[in-house]
Amino acid sequence: MAPWPELENAHPNPSKFIEGASGPQSSAPAKDKEASKTNDSGTPVAKIELLPSYSSLVLIEEHTEGTDPWDLPELQDTGIKWSERDTKGKILCVFQGIGKFILLLGFLYLFVCSLDVLSSAFQLVGGKMAGQFFSNNSIMSNPVAGLVIGVLVTVMVQSSSTSSSIIVSMVASSLLTVRAAIPIIMGANIGTSITNTIVALMQAGDRNEFRRAFAGATVHDFFNWLSVLVLLPLEAATHYLELLTNLVLETFSFQNGEDAPDILKVITDPFTKLIIQLDKKIIQQIAMGDSAAQNKSLIKIWCQSISNVTEMNVTVPSPDNCTSPSYCWTDGIETWTLQNVTQKENIAKCQHIFVNFDLPDLAVGIILLIVSLLVLCGCLIMIVKLLGSVLRGQVATVIKKTLNTDFPFPFAWLTGYLAILVGAGMTFIVQSSSVFTSAMTPLIGIGVISIERAYPLTLGSNIGTTTTAILAALASPGSTLRSSLQIALCHFFFNISGILLWYPIPFTRLPIRLAKGLGNISAKYRWFAVFYLIFFFLLTPLTVFGLSLAGWPVLVGVGVPIILVVLLVLCLRMLQSRCPRILPLKLRDWNFLPSWMHSLKPWDNVISLATTCFQRRCCCCCRVCCRVCCMVCGCKCCRCSKCCRDLEEEEEEKEQDIPVKASGAFDNAVMNEECQDESKGQVEVLGMKALSSTTVF
Repeated sequence: MAPWPELENAHPNPSKFIEGASGPQSSAPAKDKEASKTNDSGTPVAKIELLPSYSSLVLIEEHTEGTDPWDLPELQDTGIKWSERDTKGKILCVFQGIGKFILLLGFLYLFVCSLDVLSSAFQLVGGKMAGQFFSNNSIMSNPVAGLVIGVLVTVMVQSSSTSSSIIVSMVASSLLTVRAAIPIIMGANIGTSITNTIVALMQAGDRNEFRRAFAGATVHDFFNWLSVLVLLPLEAATHYLELLTNLVLETFSFQNGEDAPDILKVITDPFTKLIIQLDKKIIQQIAMGDSAAQNKSLIKIWCQSISNVTEMNVTVPSPDNCTSPSYCWTDGIETWTLQNVTQKENIAKCQHIFVNFDLPDLAVGIILLIVSLLVLCGCLIMIVKLLGSVLRGQVATVIKKTLNTDFPFPFAWLTGYLAILVGAGMTFIVQSSSVFTSAMTPLIGIGVISIERAYPLTLGSNIGTTTTAILAALASPGSTLRSSLQIALCHFFFNISGILLWYPIPFTRLPIRLAKGLGNISAKYRWFAVFYLIFFFLLTPLTVFGLSLAGWPVLVGVGVPIILVVLLVLCLRMLQSRCPRILPLKLRDWNFLPSWMHSLKPWDNVISLATTCFQRRCCCCCRVCCRVCCMVCGCKCCRCSKCCRDLEEEEEEKEQDIPVKASGAFDNAVMNEECQDESKGQVEVLGMKALSSTTVF
C-alpha cells in the first residue's frame, strides 16, 4: 500500500490515529527519528515524512492464507476454571456435566433410530423399484450394469444388508450366478457410503466444520470408487474373487451356526417398531419375479399369526399327482386326492403408528422421510453443540491425543492398523457401518478426529460390516448356506483387496487427498456437495443403467469416448502441475476454455441468482411475509424487510476492518474535515461493493 503524501503541518505521530494499524515500525529511518526529537523539543519542523499505513484487513487475510485449514482447532475452555469455583459452583458443574452426558446419549439414541426410520422410508419409496431392478435378469451378465444396479438399489433402500440378502436369495434360487452377483456386491459397497455423506451436509453452517466433516465422509466414497475402478476390470478378466472364495469353501467345512449378535437392534427396535414395521420379504419376492408381490404393501399389518394344517379334498391333474393310491379317486370329470392344506390365521395386529392408516406406501414413505430427516438434522445439531461444550480444555486435549497420536518410533506404522481393528470391532458391535461412520462424522467436523485417523477407522468399518455378513451367512439354512457364505466372502475379500491397494504405502492413500480437495471445493461452494451426491449416486448410475438396457454396443460407444476425455484431462492436469515446460504455452493453463468449463465461479453466480430470495439472513417467515406483501401491494421495493437489510449492512461493516484516518491526525482543522469526508466515502463505497457482491455461499 502506498504511503500518505508528504504534507506540511502533519501530526508527528500518525500511527496512533490509524485504526487497525499493525503497530509502530521498528525499521524507521534515522532522519525520521531526528525529526521527531526536534519536534518534541519545540523546534518547528517544516517537513516530516510519515510512515506508510498498513491495513489490518490485509494482515488478517495474509494470516488466513498462511494457516492450514486442515489443522485441528484448539478446543479451549472459555468458562470459569475449576480452581476458581466455590463449592456450590463445583456441584453445579458436576450436575451440568452429568446432564450433558445423559442428553448426549439421548440424542445419540434418537440419531441412530432416525437412521433406521430413514432406511425404512427409503424402502417404502423405492423398495419395489429396487426389486424390479433385480428382476431384470437380461442385463445382469453385464458387470457394469450390475455395479450400477447395486449402487442404485442400496441408495434406494439405504441398507447394504437388505440388498445383500436379496442377492443371496437370488443366487440360492439359481436366478443369479455368483459371477454376476460380485459386481452388484461392489455397487452395494459404494451405495452404503451415501448415509454419512448426507449426515455431513447437516454441518454446512460452519465453513471449517463442513470442510472437515464432508472430507471425512467422502473419504469412504473415494475408497470405494477407486477400489471398484481397479478391481472390477480385474475381476471381469480373471474372476479372482470367485476362484478365491471357491477355494476357501472347499478347504474349510462350514456348518450352520447361530445368528450374528444384534446388539444395536435390541436397543433401537422397541422404539422404531412403534413408528413403522416393514415386511422386507416382499422386496425379495419382487426380485424373484413374483408378480403377485407387486400389489402387496410393504407395511406390516399383522405381527402374530398361526398356521392350521387340515386335511382337505383337492383336485389334481392326474392320478400320478395323488398323495397315495388309496387316497385317490375320480368322479368321471376330475381327479381328487386328500392333502394337508396349511391355512394362515391372523391373530394380532402390529403396534405401530401406520397400522390403521389406509395410506399407500409412497405417502407413508414420504412422511417418514421428511420426519426422519428433520429429527436426524436436529439430533446432529444438538450432538455437535453438546460435544463442543463438553470437549473443551484438558478433556479435549486428552481425547485428541489418544485418538490422533501415533505409537513411538519405530512402531508408528502400527497405529493405522490398530485403528482398522478398532473400526472393525466397533462396527461389529453396532452391526452397521453406516451408523458407525455417521456417528464419527460430527467428531471429524468439530476437530476431535483428524482425516488421517478417520481413514483407517473407515476401512475397518468396511471390514466389520462384512464379518457380520459372514456370521449371518453361517446362520442360513442348508439350502442357501454355500451361496450366502460365498457372497459374504466375496464382499470381505473385495474390501481386503481395496485396503491392500490404498493404505499400506503412504503415497497410495489417494482417498485422503481427493477427499480434502473435495472438502475445500465444497467449503467454498456449498451447493457443490449436493451436486456431488446427485451426480455420483443418482445421475451417473441411472445413465449407465439406461445405456446398458440399450445393449453393449451403445454402452461402449458412449462410455469409451467419455472415459478417454476424462483420462486426457487428468493427464493434462498432471502435466500442468508437474512438468508445464513440456506443454505449449496455450495448454499450460485452462484459460483457453470458456470460464464456465474450468471454473465454478460462473456456476456459483447462476445459483446465487436463482436463490436470491434466500440471500438475506433474516428469518424465513419474515422473508415469505415480505414477498407476499410485495405481491399484494405491487411495490418493487419491500420496505418491511428493511430490518434484514440493516442487519446485513451492519454485519458487512463489522467484517470489513479497514484502516481509517481518524479525526485529529492533522493539526490543521480543514485537513481533518477533508480526511473525515474521505474516510466516510471509502466506507460507503466498500459497503456498496460488498452488498452488491454478496452471495449465498
